[in-house]
Amino acid sequence: METIQGLIAATFTPLDENGRLDLDKIPQAVDQLIDEKIQGLYVCGGTGEGVSLTSDERKATAEAFIDAANGRIPVIIQVGHNSLLEAQALAAHAKTAGADAISAMPPTYFKPQTAEAALNCLATITAGAPDLPFIYYHIPSKTGLTFDMVSFLELAEERLPSLTAVKFTDARIDLLQACMGVENGRYDFYFGWDEMLLTGLNAGAIGAIGTTYNFAAPLYQRIYEAQQRGDLKTATQNQQLAVQMVRTIHQYGGIPAHKSLMSILDLYGPTCRMPNQTLTQTAIDQLKDDLKNIGFFEWGRTP
Repeated sequence: METIQGLIAATFTPLDENGRLDLDKIPQAVDQLIDEKIQGLYVCGGTGEGVSLTSDERKATAEAFIDAANGRIPVIIQVGHNSLLEAQALAAHAKTAGADAISAMPPTYFKPQTAEAALNCLATITAGAPDLPFIYYHIPSKTGLTFDMVSFLELAEERLPSLTAVKFTDARIDLLQACMGVENGRYDFYFGWDEMLLTGLNAGAIGAIGTTYNFAAPLYQRIYEAQQRGDLKTATQNQQLAVQMVRTIHQYGGIPAHKSLMSILDLYGPTCRMPNQTLTQTAIDQLKDDLKNIGFFEWGRTP
């Protein structure tokens, strides 16, 4: 896989009103993302509720996104699991299905306490697809993992040879920059905090993987393109709009509110997999009104 630069959408997993996979909705959403210049798809991560799906559901979802992309943009499959052998099997399936890369975090119930232990876990996972590029998913707010990331990357060259990049979902920019210096910049970094995209790019990330790119790609493309040409005034103005949008959405929760916005755009239904709770229609209507009031459907959806 060639290095991806730019914005990668962390995709949702569409479910019907009964909570079953609704994979027929995927091609339209993928076509829209490609039209909006999204550079890759990150499937079955937190946004895709991957940890709440069965392994069979995850495999079917991965296949559906790979088929819908049809080689037009790279597809990265998140294969992490509390069972390392199950994660290894998901990695092997991703390879067979035609994924361009895999990604994972270590187990999060019985947590690896050291960088070396984490590498042992990830080596077990990547053994299922040793030839696929591997993107480590660093998200301490969800995993609770506290080992030193710099030490992890310093050890990874020998212990985890397929590691090529990190999905860095962490507000610690000092740590991001320290990690970027490991092995003379050996690893690429994708920033994972949508509200801080500009900060991550300015710190040196080559791109970003995010949830809100699914429904606000035109807004984030303006941030990315302005930053790339050195127009920080325009980038900052658009980043402030992104912050306003996220603050408005998060009044209604996380993934349930995001999926509701996808339903407002007639892409997916709003149904979530428990323990996420699907928003009521009343809440969805109020979310739509609030987004109208801040002008989101003009500046958030207009290239």
